[in-house]
Amino acid sequence: MTFGARRQLAACLRVLPLERVLPLCGGQPDPDDRHKWRTPVGTLSVTGAKFMNWTRGAGGGGAIDLVIHLHRLDFKGAVDWLAGHFPEVLPPEPAMLPLPASALRLPPPAPSQLARVSDYLIARRRLPSVLVASLIDSGTLYADAQANAVFLLRSEHHLPVGAELRGTTGAPWHGLAPGSRKDLGCFAIPVEPRPTVVLCESAIDALSCFALHPGYRCLSTAGARPDPRWLQPLLDQGCQVYCGFDTDPTGDAMAAAMITWHPRVQRLRPTQHDWNDVLRTSA
Repeated sequence: MTFGARRQLAACLRVLPLERVLPLCGGQPDPDDRHKWRTPVGTLSVTGAKFMNWTRGAGGGGAIDLVIHLHRLDFKGAVDWLAGHFPEVLPPEPAMLPLPASALRLPPPAPSQLARVSDYLIARRRLPSVLVASLIDSGTLYADAQANAVFLLRSEHHLPVGAELRGTTGAPWHGLAPGSRKDLGCFAIPVEPRPTVVLCESAIDALSCFALHPGYRCLSTAGARPDPRWLQPLLDQGCQVYCGFDTDPTGDAMAAAMITWHPRVQRLRPTQHDWNDVLRTSA
Protein backbone atom coordinates (compact mmCIF):
# COMPACT_ATOMS: atom_id res chain seq x y z
CA MET A 1 0.00 0.00 0.00
CA THR A 2 1.40 3.37 -1.00
CA PHE A 3 1.88 6.20 1.47
CA GLY A 4 -0.94 8.15 -0.15
CA ALA A 5 -3.32 5.19 -0.01
CA ARG A 6 -2.57 4.57 3.68
CA ARG A 7 -3.06 8.26 4.38
CA GLN A 8 -6.46 8.15 2.69
CA LEU A 9 -7.34 4.98 4.59
CA ALA A 10 -6.39 6.59 7.92
CA ALA A 11 -8.50 9.65 7.12
CA CYS A 12 -11.58 7.46 6.56
CA LEU A 13 -11.05 5.50 9.76
CA ARG A 14 -10.12 8.41 12.03
CA VAL A 15 -13.61 9.93 11.81
CA LEU A 16 -15.48 6.78 12.85
CA PRO A 17 -17.80 7.58 15.79
CA LEU A 18 -16.08 6.53 18.99
CA GLU A 19 -19.36 5.00 20.19
CA ARG A 20 -19.09 2.45 17.36
CA VAL A 21 -15.50 1.56 18.18
CA LEU A 22 -15.71 1.31 21.97
CA PRO A 23 -17.92 -1.83 22.18
CA LEU A 24 -15.47 -3.70 19.93
CA CYS A 25 -12.68 -2.78 22.37
CA GLY A 26 -14.50 -4.12 25.41
CA GLY A 27 -16.08 -0.79 26.37
CA GLN A 28 -19.46 -0.60 28.09
CA PRO A 29 -21.54 2.58 28.40
CA ASP A 30 -22.11 3.94 31.89
CA PRO A 31 -25.86 3.54 32.60
CA ASP A 32 -25.89 6.82 34.54
CA ASP A 33 -23.84 9.01 32.20
CA ARG A 34 -24.05 8.73 28.41
CA HIS A 35 -20.67 10.47 28.06
CA LYS A 36 -18.80 7.84 30.11
CA TRP A 37 -17.59 4.42 29.04
CA ARG A 38 -16.07 1.70 31.20
CA THR A 39 -13.14 0.00 29.46
CA PRO A 40 -10.46 -2.55 30.42
CA VAL A 41 -7.98 0.33 30.90
CA GLY A 42 -10.23 2.65 32.92
CA THR A 43 -13.24 4.96 32.66
CA LEU A 44 -13.33 7.18 29.57
CA SER A 45 -15.21 10.43 29.09
CA VAL A 46 -16.28 10.82 25.45
CA THR A 47 -17.30 14.12 23.89
CA GLY A 48 -17.69 13.90 20.13
CA ALA A 49 -14.35 12.74 18.73
CA LYS A 50 -12.45 13.47 21.97
CA PHE A 51 -11.88 11.06 24.84
CA MET A 52 -10.20 11.28 28.24
CA ASN A 53 -9.14 8.40 30.47
CA TRP A 54 -9.40 9.76 33.99
CA THR A 55 -7.89 6.59 35.44
CA ARG A 56 -4.63 7.06 33.54
CA GLY A 57 -4.71 10.80 32.96
CA ALA A 58 -4.44 10.40 29.19
CA GLY A 59 -6.68 11.20 26.25
CA GLY A 60 -6.83 11.86 22.54
CA GLY A 61 -9.03 12.46 19.54
CA GLY A 62 -10.43 10.22 16.84
CA ALA A 63 -10.91 6.48 16.40
CA ILE A 64 -7.23 5.77 15.65
CA ASP A 65 -6.06 7.44 18.86
CA LEU A 66 -8.72 5.51 20.76
CA VAL A 67 -7.56 2.12 19.46
CA ILE A 68 -3.92 3.02 20.15
CA HIS A 69 -4.90 3.90 23.73
CA LEU A 70 -7.08 0.86 24.40
CA HIS A 71 -5.01 -1.81 22.64
CA ARG A 72 -1.50 -0.33 23.05
CA LEU A 73 -0.89 -0.54 19.30
CA ASP A 74 1.25 1.68 17.12
CA PHE A 75 -0.35 3.90 14.47
CA LYS A 76 -0.14 1.29 11.70
CA GLY A 77 -1.46 -1.43 13.96
CA ALA A 78 -4.45 0.72 14.97
CA VAL A 79 -5.24 1.53 11.32
CA ASP A 80 -5.07 -2.17 10.39
CA TRP A 81 -7.28 -3.08 13.38
CA LEU A 82 -9.93 -0.54 12.41
CA ALA A 83 -9.77 -1.55 8.74
CA GLY A 84 -10.43 -5.17 9.72
CA HIS A 85 -13.43 -4.24 11.87
CA PHE A 86 -14.99 -1.57 9.61
CA PRO A 87 -14.49 -2.74 6.01
CA GLU A 88 -17.56 -0.78 4.90
CA VAL A 89 -15.79 2.58 5.35
CA LEU A 90 -12.65 1.73 3.40
CA PRO A 91 -11.86 3.86 0.35
CA PRO A 92 -12.02 2.32 -3.14
CA GLU A 93 -9.06 0.81 -4.92
CA PRO A 94 -6.12 1.25 -5.04
CA ALA A 95 -6.25 1.77 -1.27
CA MET A 96 -7.70 -1.72 -0.94
CA LEU A 97 -4.79 -3.41 -2.69
CA PRO A 98 -3.41 -6.14 -0.40
CA LEU A 99 -0.23 -5.47 1.48
CA PRO A 100 2.78 -7.32 0.09
CA ALA A 101 3.78 -10.45 1.96
CA SER A 102 7.08 -8.80 2.88
CA ALA A 103 5.10 -6.36 5.08
CA LEU A 104 4.60 -9.10 7.70
CA ARG A 105 7.01 -8.63 10.61
CA LEU A 106 6.81 -11.54 13.00
CA PRO A 107 8.57 -10.98 16.33
CA PRO A 108 11.75 -13.08 16.64
CA PRO A 109 11.49 -16.10 18.95
CA ALA A 110 12.98 -15.74 22.43
CA PRO A 111 13.47 -19.27 23.84
CA SER A 112 14.44 -17.83 27.24
CA GLN A 113 10.83 -16.56 27.64
CA LEU A 114 9.15 -19.80 26.61
CA ALA A 115 8.86 -21.18 30.16
CA ARG A 116 7.03 -18.02 31.28
CA VAL A 117 4.62 -18.21 28.35
CA SER A 118 3.99 -21.92 28.88
CA ASP A 119 3.34 -21.38 32.59
CA TYR A 120 0.86 -18.60 31.78
CA LEU A 121 -1.08 -20.73 29.32
CA ILE A 122 -1.10 -23.86 31.50
CA ALA A 123 -1.32 -22.49 35.05
CA ARG A 124 -3.39 -19.34 34.51
CA ARG A 125 -5.38 -20.18 31.39
CA ARG A 126 -5.75 -23.88 32.29
CA LEU A 127 -4.91 -25.09 28.79
CA PRO A 128 -3.83 -28.75 28.70
CA SER A 129 -0.04 -29.05 28.89
CA VAL A 130 -0.02 -31.66 26.11
CA LEU A 131 -1.86 -29.25 23.81
CA VAL A 132 0.52 -26.37 24.58
CA ALA A 133 3.54 -28.63 24.03
CA SER A 134 2.20 -29.82 20.66
CA LEU A 135 1.78 -26.22 19.46
CA ILE A 136 5.33 -25.36 20.52
CA ASP A 137 6.72 -28.45 18.80
CA SER A 138 4.90 -27.57 15.56
CA GLY A 139 6.17 -23.97 15.65
CA THR A 140 2.63 -22.58 15.77
CA LEU A 141 3.25 -21.11 19.24
CA TYR A 142 6.40 -19.43 20.55
CA ALA A 143 7.52 -16.65 22.90
CA ASP A 144 8.95 -13.28 21.90
CA ALA A 145 11.40 -11.06 23.81
CA GLN A 146 8.55 -9.33 25.69
CA ALA A 147 7.24 -12.72 26.91
CA ASN A 148 4.23 -12.45 24.62
CA ALA A 149 2.66 -15.69 23.46
CA VAL A 150 2.84 -15.63 19.65
CA PHE A 151 0.16 -17.69 17.85
CA LEU A 152 0.77 -17.97 14.11
CA LEU A 153 -2.00 -17.35 11.60
CA ARG A 154 -1.56 -19.66 8.61
CA SER A 155 -3.01 -19.63 5.11
CA GLU A 156 -4.72 -22.60 3.48
CA HIS A 157 -1.25 -23.59 2.26
CA HIS A 158 0.03 -23.46 5.88
CA LEU A 159 2.20 -20.39 5.26
CA PRO A 160 2.41 -17.74 8.04
CA VAL A 161 0.29 -14.69 7.20
CA GLY A 162 0.26 -13.10 10.65
CA ALA A 163 0.26 -13.72 14.38
CA GLU A 164 -1.89 -13.06 17.40
CA LEU A 165 0.14 -11.71 20.32
CA ARG A 166 -0.98 -12.24 23.91
CA GLY A 167 0.76 -10.57 26.83
CA THR A 168 1.61 -12.86 29.73
CA THR A 169 2.93 -10.32 32.24
CA GLY A 170 1.40 -7.30 33.95
CA ALA A 171 -1.86 -5.86 32.62
CA PRO A 172 -3.80 -7.98 30.07
CA TRP A 173 -2.79 -7.14 26.51
CA HIS A 174 -3.35 -8.59 23.05
CA GLY A 175 -2.72 -7.51 19.48
CA LEU A 176 -1.44 -8.59 16.07
CA ALA A 177 2.05 -8.74 14.62
CA PRO A 178 2.67 -5.82 12.22
CA GLY A 179 1.53 -6.65 8.70
CA SER A 180 -0.74 -9.52 9.77
CA ARG A 181 -3.32 -10.40 7.10
CA LYS A 182 -6.03 -12.11 9.11
CA ASP A 183 -8.31 -12.34 6.06
CA LEU A 184 -5.74 -14.58 4.37
CA GLY A 185 -5.56 -17.12 7.16
CA CYS A 186 -6.22 -17.88 10.79
CA PHE A 187 -5.11 -19.77 13.87
CA ALA A 188 -6.67 -23.25 13.72
CA ILE A 189 -6.65 -26.27 16.00
CA PRO A 190 -6.31 -28.87 14.62
CA VAL A 191 -4.77 -27.91 11.29
CA GLU A 192 -6.55 -30.71 9.42
CA PRO A 193 -10.12 -30.08 8.13
CA ARG A 194 -13.05 -31.45 10.10
CA PRO A 195 -16.77 -31.39 9.31
CA THR A 196 -17.65 -29.24 12.35
CA VAL A 197 -16.01 -25.85 12.86
CA VAL A 198 -16.35 -23.38 15.74
CA LEU A 199 -15.27 -19.78 15.23
CA CYS A 200 -13.83 -18.08 18.33
CA GLU A 201 -12.60 -14.54 19.00
CA SER A 202 -8.99 -15.42 19.89
CA ALA A 203 -6.41 -18.18 19.73
CA ILE A 204 -6.74 -18.84 23.47
CA ASP A 205 -10.51 -19.17 23.12
CA ALA A 206 -10.07 -21.51 20.15
CA LEU A 207 -7.70 -23.69 22.19
CA SER A 208 -10.10 -23.63 25.15
CA CYS A 209 -13.05 -24.62 22.95
CA PHE A 210 -11.00 -27.45 21.44
CA ALA A 211 -10.01 -28.68 24.91
CA LEU A 212 -13.71 -28.80 25.80
CA HIS A 213 -14.87 -30.21 22.44
CA PRO A 214 -11.97 -32.22 20.94
CA GLY A 215 -14.15 -33.44 18.08
CA TYR A 216 -14.46 -29.94 16.63
CA ARG A 217 -12.03 -27.85 14.63
CA CYS A 218 -11.70 -24.49 16.36
CA LEU A 219 -10.60 -21.34 14.51
CA SER A 220 -9.82 -17.83 15.70
CA THR A 221 -11.14 -14.81 13.82
CA ALA A 222 -8.63 -12.62 15.76
CA GLY A 223 -11.39 -10.36 17.03
CA ALA A 224 -15.16 -10.45 16.76
CA ARG A 225 -15.86 -9.77 13.09
CA PRO A 226 -18.74 -11.08 11.04
CA ASP A 227 -17.29 -11.91 7.62
CA PRO A 228 -13.66 -13.12 7.44
CA ARG A 229 -12.70 -13.75 3.83
CA TRP A 230 -11.96 -17.44 4.47
CA LEU A 231 -15.43 -18.17 5.95
CA GLN A 232 -17.32 -18.66 2.68
CA PRO A 233 -14.82 -21.26 1.37
CA LEU A 234 -15.37 -23.24 4.59
CA LEU A 235 -19.11 -23.16 4.01
CA ASP A 236 -18.60 -24.11 0.36
CA GLN A 237 -16.76 -27.23 1.56
CA GLY A 238 -19.93 -28.31 3.38
CA CYS A 239 -18.61 -27.66 6.91
CA GLN A 240 -21.10 -27.09 9.69
CA VAL A 241 -19.94 -23.77 11.11
CA TYR A 242 -20.84 -22.47 14.55
CA CYS A 243 -20.17 -18.90 15.69
CA GLY A 244 -18.74 -19.26 19.19
CA PHE A 245 -18.11 -15.57 19.87
CA ASP A 246 -18.15 -14.26 23.44
CA THR A 247 -21.37 -14.05 25.40
CA ASP A 248 -21.53 -10.25 25.52
CA PRO A 249 -23.20 -7.49 23.46
CA THR A 250 -20.34 -7.31 20.96
CA GLY A 251 -20.13 -11.07 20.50
CA ASP A 252 -23.90 -11.38 20.08
CA ALA A 253 -24.05 -8.46 17.63
CA MET A 254 -21.19 -9.78 15.48
CA ALA A 255 -22.68 -13.29 15.54
CA ALA A 256 -26.06 -11.93 14.42
CA ALA A 257 -24.41 -10.05 11.56
CA MET A 258 -22.50 -13.19 10.53
CA ILE A 259 -25.68 -15.27 10.50
CA THR A 260 -27.47 -12.58 8.47
CA TRP A 261 -24.75 -12.76 5.80
CA HIS A 262 -24.25 -16.53 6.08
CA PRO A 263 -27.56 -18.12 7.15
CA ARG A 264 -26.00 -21.60 7.41
CA VAL A 265 -23.90 -20.48 10.36
CA GLN A 266 -25.41 -21.30 13.75
CA ARG A 267 -24.81 -19.60 17.10
CA LEU A 268 -22.95 -21.48 19.85
CA ARG A 269 -22.72 -19.22 22.89
CA PRO A 270 -20.25 -20.04 25.66
CA THR A 271 -22.07 -20.68 28.93
CA GLN A 272 -19.83 -18.02 30.49
CA HIS A 273 -18.25 -14.90 29.00
CA ASP A 274 -15.84 -16.82 26.75
CA TRP A 275 -14.53 -20.33 26.16
CA ASN A 276 -11.53 -19.85 28.40
CA ASP A 277 -13.81 -18.90 31.31
CA VAL A 278 -15.76 -22.11 30.67
CA LEU A 279 -12.54 -24.16 30.60
CA ARG A 280 -11.09 -22.62 33.76
CA THR A 281 -14.24 -23.21 35.80
CA SER A 282 -14.55 -26.80 34.56
CA ALA A 283 -10.91 -27.71 35.34
